[in-house]
Amino acid sequence: MSFLGIDLGTSGLRALLVDGGGRPVGSTERHYPVSQPHSGWSEQDPADWIAALDAAVADLRDRHPEFSALRGIGVAGHMHGATLLDADDRVIRPCILWNDTRSHEQAARLDAIPGVRDLSGNIVFPGFTAPKLEWVRQHEPRNHARVARVLLPAAYLNLHLTGDHVTDMSDAAGTSWLDTAARDWSDALLAAGHMRRDQMPRLVEGSAPAGQLRGDLAQRWGLSHPVVVAGGAGDNAAAACGIGAMAEGQGFVSLGTSGVLVAARDGYHPAPATALHTFCHAVPDTWYQMGVMLSATDSLNWLSRITGASPADLAAGAGDRLQAPGAVRFLPYLSGERTPHNDAAIRGAFTGLGSGTTRDDLTRAVLEGVAFGLRDSHQALQDTGARLDRMMAIGGGARSRYWLRVIATALDVTLTLPADGEFGAALGAARLGMAAAGSGSVARIMTAPDVVEEIAPDAALREPFDAAYQAFRAAYPAVRAIQ
Repeated sequence: MSFLGIDLGTSGLRALLVDGGGRPVGSTERHYPVSQPHSGWSEQDPADWIAALDAAVADLRDRHPEFSALRGIGVAGHMHGATLLDADDRVIRPCILWNDTRSHEQAARLDAIPGVRDLSGNIVFPGFTAPKLEWVRQHEPRNHARVARVLLPAAYLNLHLTGDHVTDMSDAAGTSWLDTAARDWSDALLAAGHMRRDQMPRLVEGSAPAGQLRGDLAQRWGLSHPVVVAGGAGDNAAAACGIGAMAEGQGFVSLGTSGVLVAARDGYHPAPATALHTFCHAVPDTWYQMGVMLSATDSLNWLSRITGASPADLAAGAGDRLQAPGAVRFLPYLSGERTPHNDAAIRGAFTGLGSGTTRDDLTRAVLEGVAFGLRDSHQALQDTGARLDRMMAIGGGARSRYWLRVIATALDVTLTLPADGEFGAALGAARLGMAAAGSGSVARIMTAPDVVEEIAPDAALREPFDAAYQAFRAAYPAVRAIQ
């Protein structure tokens, strides 16, 4: 047997084929563009996703004989995107993506409606799906009148694969239409956004079957037996499945363009005032919480662009031995911030600059500022009762051991590094496909990767880092006041 995991990303699609034991057999990627026709807009043509999937499948089928034994498929996708379909399942307009901010006014209006946060468990962020539909209703009324279904990006691939409108709980939780505690669409939330239940896809758990692969696709792919398609997951829930973060006390920090702290929860513990995201996990009776900062490695990339040094060279300049925070502070709000400020207008700042400030001082300030932004999320998670004494570190920024030492000490947690190999959203999606096809229990399938290294907090520098964090927190209102 073999199983296919599909990770539908913002810039490209990754397909991973695993064997019956969940071990990687082969992978391939296809890329597609993002359109930004106006400032703050971010759109994509769903036809590009289908073309990328078809090409990726053809590549895996041609290169790996194991593909012919395919039994299950799972799809993970970037969340919140609004794919609008008419009564004939034709795409009405380009999909409005998660990082599109045009609907900030509509989001604020929805967020102010009594009961919306209580039911959804979250602030209504401009990137969520409900305010996007409100924007379409107000600015493109003819398009809005044609909407028969709204599908998230992963659900659109599910439609292509199964012929059915179906999504999973973890992805649906990012729409502001789901009663996240009840794991069902909320008629009250839908009404607040001028939507109806019949415009929503059918809900299933991410590890449950969503349907079977369409017969014409199976024939085109050279398959002669039934293939189960799982409910799938939003990208971070899928990543949690890939690294085995499924229960209370398990979580990870992702140092990518944005910075994400994810904690699996055994119960439902919403805290919308903190700007934490509280979403359903991809498996039954489980939730997860997530703190998000918008500029993590993007902050280092920005410093790289203005100094002409590569991010790797900048990080190397910090040395190997962890130093106490210096006089320079960096607020990493280059594109606004989510957790804990929910502030789209704030921008970054350096403070404490002097005539003797060096490039290395700026680099250390950036690394520390990102770590303190992650500590904001960690503190918010702790306030909900989550306890994360150990977290796995993933993402491009995790290649810098100095940065990981900064983060471990700033958060007072031990960071673990996984062995080389697959452990991301594509593997999580494949694992969901395995569970849906009956290849084993969630507990057996969704295990953690081997740990090759642990990075513990530096106890000797805990107090200096605590003091620097308090100074970082104090700088936010002062900088906000002058912007």
